[in-house]
Amino acid sequence: MHSYEVNFDGLVGPTHNYAGLSFGNVASKRFAAQPSNPKQAALQGLEKMRTMRQLGLHQGVLAPHARPHMALLKQLGFTGSDAQILEKAYKYNPTLLSACFSSSAMWSANAATVSPSSDSADNRVHFTAANLSNKLHRSIEAPTTGRILQATFANSNYFAHHAPLPGHDHFADEGAANHTRLCPKHGDKGLHLFVYGREAFNEGGVKPQKFPARHTLEASAAIARLHQLDDSQQLYIQQNPEVIDQGVFHNDVIAVGNEQLLFCHEQAFYKQHQALDTISSAYSALYDDAHRLSIVEVPTEAVSVADAVSSYLFNSQLITLPSNATALIAPQECAENPAVKAYLDDLLTQPDTLDEVHYVDIKQSMQNGGGPACLRLRVVLTEQELAATNPACLFSDKLHHTLSDWVKRHYRDQLCQDDLRDPLLIQESYAALDELTKLMNLGSIYDFQR
Repeated sequence: MHSYEVNFDGLVGPTHNYAGLSFGNVASKRFAAQPSNPKQAALQGLEKMRTMRQLGLHQGVLAPHARPHMALLKQLGFTGSDAQILEKAYKYNPTLLSACFSSSAMWSANAATVSPSSDSADNRVHFTAANLSNKLHRSIEAPTTGRILQATFANSNYFAHHAPLPGHDHFADEGAANHTRLCPKHGDKGLHLFVYGREAFNEGGVKPQKFPARHTLEASAAIARLHQLDDSQQLYIQQNPEVIDQGVFHNDVIAVGNEQLLFCHEQAFYKQHQALDTISSAYSALYDDAHRLSIVEVPTEAVSVADAVSSYLFNSQLITLPSNATALIAPQECAENPAVKAYLDDLLTQPDTLDEVHYVDIKQSMQNGGGPACLRLRVVLTEQELAATNPACLFSDKLHHTLSDWVKRHYRDQLCQDDLRDPLLIQESYAALDELTKLMNLGSIYDFQR
């Protein structure tokens, strides 16, 4: 049976704002507290989804989270009406209120780690929502993420959902942003490349000095066990701590893979040459000589780490088109960076690398710290599994029109940090999301609905 890689993009929520909460994310910090445009952000995301569909790919949509996260504020002792709670929290600490208004759940690459049925012992697609324990504003996401995934992939004959890992620093899990699956074709058994920043149980291990290593080896190993992966299909590689300290907070900011191609910077991994040899050997052990892994290693002299981070070259989507051509869905910032654009233009002339590059405008997401790959969760589905997926969450021209109209009716054109104190923002947001759950047939996924 044929299998498809379906990208499920996070729909940007009505409270999209630039809070600058993510220590280690250079773009997030650079645009902190600047006015955002929630309506433009959501429409840009929908346009990217439409581009993917026009290229002939299956595309899905994941609902946004409800913000502010009132449950956290109440858990911390703030009482009264919603308006009173917002004001009290703001007066206590504006950053805490910003954390409860975080729009980071739009980046679905962090939502979960996914293993297809071809790789799991029980032949089901496995999902584990990421605990995102390293950041307060992201650690509140997992329960809602789990409900959204369960509403999108509800049939237990095909889909298995796991609780997030313990919310402890030893099992810090950043989801698919640190996970790459390599294989001849999406429907084949795959090699799961788990990239971690540090070893929690090895205090003397290598780790970054400036910015945190958000993802642990122990978290990746637990995911592999939960997803019933065979030992031969698991590989654990450490991210280069030196580039984490340069703003490469996730592996998908410095490397991306698709089927038989791994596209990475020459400083992506710790002990890079050894790491790439290990990856190649593990891949060769799974497949015959007809299927060889191709590695495109971008030299620093062509693209510096700083240029890679500012343009999010590696946070592009690397995809296989229906024609079997390999394409890169890159942010417009890559076209505007002379070094990156020159490198991509040259790469298009090289055999067995890229066949096409498509540039997309997602500036609102980029300024908040996430590129095209951040916005999507990759889910490999057979035809039967695709048919068992909530059809109201699968992108189409009709859904594009419906969601665009919904965004235009409910979203603001501008949102400043001081607007987070506005109690009307809660009412607007909750009303919009309540309508959305009906449009996407999701049921009561939000706390305010339960």
